[in-house]
Amino acid sequence: MVKPVRKNSNKNPPILSHEFIIQNHADIVSCVAMVFVVGLMVQATSPLASVFIALQHNVTEAGEIPLYSPGIKDWAAVFFYSLICIVIHAIIQEYGLDKISKKLHLSKSKLAVFSTSGQLTVFYLISTFWGADIILKEQYLPEIARLWSDYPAPMTFLVKLYIIIQLAYSLHELPELYFQRVKREEYSSKAVQSVATLLLVAVPYFLNFNRLLVCLLVLHHSSELFYHITQLIQTIDKDEKFSKAARMVSNILQISSRLGSIILAVLTLWYGLALGEQQPLDIQAGYYNTATVRLAVLGGILVLQMYLTINVINQEIARSRENKAYTTVPKPKVQKKEKSKKSKKVNNEESDLPEVDQNTNKTLRHKQKVK
Repeated sequence: MVKPVRKNSNKNPPILSHEFIIQNHADIVSCVAMVFVVGLMVQATSPLASVFIALQHNVTEAGEIPLYSPGIKDWAAVFFYSLICIVIHAIIQEYGLDKISKKLHLSKSKLAVFSTSGQLTVFYLISTFWGADIILKEQYLPEIARLWSDYPAPMTFLVKLYIIIQLAYSLHELPELYFQRVKREEYSSKAVQSVATLLLVAVPYFLNFNRLLVCLLVLHHSSELFYHITQLIQTIDKDEKFSKAARMVSNILQISSRLGSIILAVLTLWYGLALGEQQPLDIQAGYYNTATVRLAVLGGILVLQMYLTINVINQEIARSRENKAYTTVPKPKVQKKEKSKKSKKVNNEESDLPEVDQNTNKTLRHKQKVK
């Protein structure tokens, strides 16, 4: 579990120690980000700094609305915006979640869940509304045919920035494992999860399936948003008045989003893009609309959605088993019966003895009671 980072003013750890870096990582990272910003203002370093800050691979001429394509230089922007994500993560934790958790007086396990779900709730909330705004502006929702028309279609500024931020957030989760003091047994699993998320967003992005990618991200993030809201409700709701209803709504939304993602992926990759297939694979031109690539991407999406659906079902099964374990309480009547049977056996055995032995047993038991 993730341990929330809290600055302690009483202790001053040595400079460049692990504790010093963890307590002051937001200030250190913001200074690194300021180096790139200052480099943008200097004429000698401005071309290099602009690669990290500005969006690259502009495919339009001067005077037109800027349109972009994916390229190798985008990883520089992903690195820079991952630094910004680390700073924002620390601000939300210190000035928002830590102050709320102090008032709630949560246990260590609930505090870890509250911090993790609080961070992800903010990210998924922004990402869902931002992606929905892009879908409406680009008219993907009324005209579904736009998801596969004009392939490979260049991206607008907002679409490219949206995907760059998604990649940057996944990348920033790797150093956050160290900054948030994640346990060693959970370190590898969380690192693999972050790398897998990074690859799942990067592969369709560099294959120019960006319109489909935005729609899938909105569906996924909307379901994850309600899931982490449910996690927050469970940590706060001690009487469990709203936990069951919130969990049921979250499960319905998660399964619905998985089903919607499958339908959208099949419609775009199996049907729509197959109609516009015109030429073989051309990496230099960014043309990946071939049957092999489409089926590989579609298979990856289907496997991912099935895995997420099975994960939801397994969580519900495990939760129902825990609830049954808590409700089963041993009956005290059985013990009373056993005690009565034992006392009857002792009385029967004594009744078989002569009167002298019975009197001695009674006196011995009386002495033991007195002692």
